Amino acid sequence: MTATIERTSGTKTSDRVVVIGGGLSGLAAANRIQQSEKSLRRPVEVLVLEAKDRVGGVIATDRRDGFTLERGPDSFITNKPWATDLCRRLDLDDQLIEAAPTFRRSFVVRRGKLAPAPEGFVLMAPHRLAPVLSSPILSLRGKLRLLAEALIPRREGLGEESLAAFVRRRLGREALERLVQPLVGGMYTGDPNNLSLKATLPQFLAMEQEHGSLIRAAWRRRKDADARLETESSGARYGMYVSLADGMGALPRALAATLRPGTVRTNAPVRRITRGPNGNGWLVEPLNGPPIEADVVVATTEAHATARLIDGVDPSLALRLRGIPYASSIIVNVAYRRDLVRHALDGFGFVVPTIEGRRILAASFLNVKFPQRAPEGTALIRVFMGGESQPELFDLDDESVRQIVAAELGELIGASGDPIFLDIARHPRSMPQYVLGHLEGVEAIRRKAARHPGLYLAGVAYDGVGIPDCIRAAEAAADAVVSRLADPGSIAAA
Repeated sequence: MTATIERTSGTKTSDRVVVIGGGLSGLAAANRIQQSEKSLRRPVEVLVLEAKDRVGGVIATDRRDGFTLERGPDSFITNKPWATDLCRRLDLDDQLIEAAPTFRRSFVVRRGKLAPAPEGFVLMAPHRLAPVLSSPILSLRGKLRLLAEALIPRREGLGEESLAAFVRRRLGREALERLVQPLVGGMYTGDPNNLSLKATLPQFLAMEQEHGSLIRAAWRRRKDADARLETESSGARYGMYVSLADGMGALPRALAATLRPGTVRTNAPVRRITRGPNGNGWLVEPLNGPPIEADVVVATTEAHATARLIDGVDPSLALRLRGIPYASSIIVNVAYRRDLVRHALDGFGFVVPTIEGRRILAASFLNVKFPQRAPEGTALIRVFMGGESQPELFDLDDESVRQIVAAELGELIGASGDPIFLDIARHPRSMPQYVLGHLEGVEAIRRKAARHPGLYLAGVAYDGVGIPDCIRAAEAAADAVVSRLADPGSIAAA
């Protein structure tokens, strides 16, 4: 086998980094390493291995009949700077577009009807009480219980708390079921009874600890001009969401274009990684082709996929990685003639509480949020299904999914007749669930990974699921790689 190993060309005058996974994390890491090459003692060869026939991972933009279809994320938030900073470095400044300034609100399904989410209710903190008290989403009893939040003492000690337990304790059961669960479920496709507050939304834990109450904390933050901007819209901070004029797929394409020719190999799934000859470096074994020698490996695949790759190297690390659960989801892009949808579509979309017993999680009105995405006189709607709360829906065939989408949109927004088209994108085991114990588990993973010099882990499984968090983690891993390669002694000890 040694004779067939793919080595660096000629004598070893360069270092090789193999990045496993050509999604946003892998491409961002590869870009950062190549951009930092001038600081290294010798050239570095970066090789990105992607199992699919395209780069981008869950980010995928298609065009059809004048529509721009986002089969994955459709935007990112700007209060975390890493995505916008990367776009500027890639000369994508002129591509950045904000969500439309009109109809910056969302709806919550209540007894089969769409009710506006209260203005100023940001995930689980009521920045303004009047809209909450006048909202039809909560009963009188639910509103009174929410008002009592200001009187609930802060929690002291007692260990980690789930997101649901925190909200029930502070805002009451009804606020959890009718407001927080659907809003948070749209972000994590998860069950708040299992999600860790500390790992998902630690800012609300900090608000309680600092101010003793979410309501008091929100009121004090309203004195800050930035906080007022955050509460302009209901449910989500829509003024902070941006996309790219050519679709989110432009971001991974631009990253790939910065890489040297031959850096990215698609249709290149990896079977496993093992230690290199004499315990130095690594061997990356593709399913097709000879093993590839590497000084450094950066694994950006899902935690369960990374576990499979390193099982033979460190079974205990693999076991820890498999301990991060994942949810599967479906995104359906469906287009209608605008006159076939009775609802005014005077918002960016709606979320569906689990208590409503429906078969979709949420829907966004892309022709309203980003009007450039759809021709005049049409409605482009993205429907979300599956997730941790309804995993069985992911296994339905396409025809069953079409029937569910038609029925749900017919009942909720009055969509009728045949759609212009309906496009189904499936994302199996793609959304990590930050359940109770997640942060401690990630710490254990990093301790175990540190025992293997030259092995780095990145991706959304560890420190945040949003696009900015993904970029930050990838670039941090890349910086660690560059620091290692800059130290000749550390390579010799690998």
